[in-house]
Amino acid sequence: MQQNQKSEFTKQTILNESFKLFYQNGFKTTSVDTIMKSTKLTKGAFYHHYKNKKELGLAVISSKLQERVFNGMIAPLQEPGNVISILENTFSERLKSFSLHDKKHGCPTNNFINEIGDLESAYQMALKQIIEEWRAALIILIERGKLENSIKQSVSSEAVAVYLISAFEGVRGIRKLYDNDTILDEYMVGLSFYIQHLKV
Repeated sequence: MQQNQKSEFTKQTILNESFKLFYQNGFKTTSVDTIMKSTKLTKGAFYHHYKNKKELGLAVISSKLQERVFNGMIAPLQEPGNVISILENTFSERLKSFSLHDKKHGCPTNNFINEIGDLESAYQMALKQIIEEWRAALIILIERGKLENSIKQSVSSEAVAVYLISAFEGVRGIRKLYDNDTILDEYMVGLSFYIQHLKV
């Protein structure tokens, strides 16, 4: 393996393991030592790629979290088709896709927001960017629905986008308290009811 490939592999290993540990144990309680022990890499390897844990945290947010939200919640909104179906399917299918591990640990983005979103502006800005991209994609889709006359003109696209994101993130957090999916099933019934009321 060439040196630059090896360096990139090392960097990705640190990123992937950090994301996993932050998700399982929390950002604040996961030390650099814990990460390096888990990766079986040296501290020198860590400091070759990252100045400190803060820089690593920002890298995890801007790569792992952003990619996860884009693939799961933004890209599906950009598909062609019936707007009402896209809205309902994006949220319900994403919930159905989660493993038991994901259900028990909640949403990693929301976990980061709750744990460190108010610590300093760098974290806040990185996390806010993810939410803003998601919100913008929803607004574009809802506006398309209005143009295609499948969504009521009186609907506030901005308000619906914020509500859908907030409800989804909320139920992900609440699910951590339960041993089964009843709360998710009830959410999906409510989601369908809400979205159907957006229809013309």
